[in-house]
Amino acid sequence: MRWLLPIILYICIEVYAYQAIKTITKSMWVQIGYLLVSLLILGYAIYIFANYDRSVGPTKYTLRASGLLLLTIVPKLAMVLFLFGEDVVRICVTGYNYLSTTFFEGKVSKYMPDRRKFISQLALGVAAIPFAGLLHGIFRGKYNFKVLHHVLYYEDLPSGFDGFRLAQISDIHSGSFDDASKIEYAVDLINEQEMDLLLFTGDIVNTVADEMDDWIDTFKRVKTPKYGKYSVLGNHDYGEYVTWNTKEEKDANFEAIKDIHTKIDFNLLLNDSIFVEKGEERIAVIGVENWGHNFKKAGDLRKASEKVAKNDFKILLSHDPSHWEYEVKKHSDHYHLTLSGHTHGFQFGIEIPGVIRWSPVQYVYKQWAGMYNEMGRYLNVNRGFGFHAFPGRVGIWPEITIIELRKGTKPV
Repeated sequence: MRWLLPIILYICIEVYAYQAIKTITKSMWVQIGYLLVSLLILGYAIYIFANYDRSVGPTKYTLRASGLLLLTIVPKLAMVLFLFGEDVVRICVTGYNYLSTTFFEGKVSKYMPDRRKFISQLALGVAAIPFAGLLHGIFRGKYNFKVLHHVLYYEDLPSGFDGFRLAQISDIHSGSFDDASKIEYAVDLINEQEMDLLLFTGDIVNTVADEMDDWIDTFKRVKTPKYGKYSVLGNHDYGEYVTWNTKEEKDANFEAIKDIHTKIDFNLLLNDSIFVEKGEERIAVIGVENWGHNFKKAGDLRKASEKVAKNDFKILLSHDPSHWEYEVKKHSDHYHLTLSGHTHGFQFGIEIPGVIRWSPVQYVYKQWAGMYNEMGRYLNVNRGFGFHAFPGRVGIWPEITIIELRKGTKPV
């Protein structure tokens, strides 16, 4: 029953979009071919999601099904908008024709005018844009890794850390990978960066620990910079999106996920902190477990900061950026820099520096991608290394972040 409404909506979109195909071409074979492809995709998606195994979780098959559905629906929605606009005009013309013949003795051959071929062709042309974008996102965009650089200025940064370089990656989601050569390339790209410290902000898997089995050796190649590699957990790392036979199985999976960090030479911070020291100066790196406004709240900022003094320079690793919004940014202990991920920038949006910056995720998260600054406290929301749910990225590319810390005031 829960699939009934989505299926009805899909069919309505298909019926509407089919009007454009029928207007553009009278070829029965083209029309039948169009309907056949649409029905096959719908049937495949129904089969995959109807047989979804809650004990296994998302698989490459569910990723493929969601990709095909979006590749089908999004362009057709663009077509529907044009056709709906045309229908508004047609209905108005129909009303005018009816009134003119009824009250003013006008003559028309038919009340409702036919669809115009030009409008249907225009709708199809516009639909080709998201179709091409989604197609690129599935085959190329999801591995279009970008290295983004930020320079942050702090007057209270310890002098010895002037020029200190942090690297951040987030949201690996190893269970979604389907091209080993692209992941090897991304690891090489990380290793090319000049960094003093490497930080990972959670979601190493989609669901279960064994998703990472084939990738341990690959990620073990990520170099360990002079001051180490540290990590935290994300919401997907708790195994809560599948059904377990027993609590013991769930606990064993959680322990195995934590062990992954050790296997790839990351030090996992579980509501804990460490100090990076240069001579007699130090900065604190604090890692909380996942804390999300609408997700698991295992993070304990107080516990994680127990060893940290109020006047220490603080870098906080917290997977979900809503933590910064609700707990961190106004905290009396002044967390200088928070590193998060989680949103993936929705893996879909438009980012043209100085022109436009938009993604549907901005209606859910106030801070959804990039660097934010309030009251001298910074938050970086990494767009993610991997992908999840949709097997692609459109306009929001996978990210490796380099942050350079500078002492002083930002030059004007």
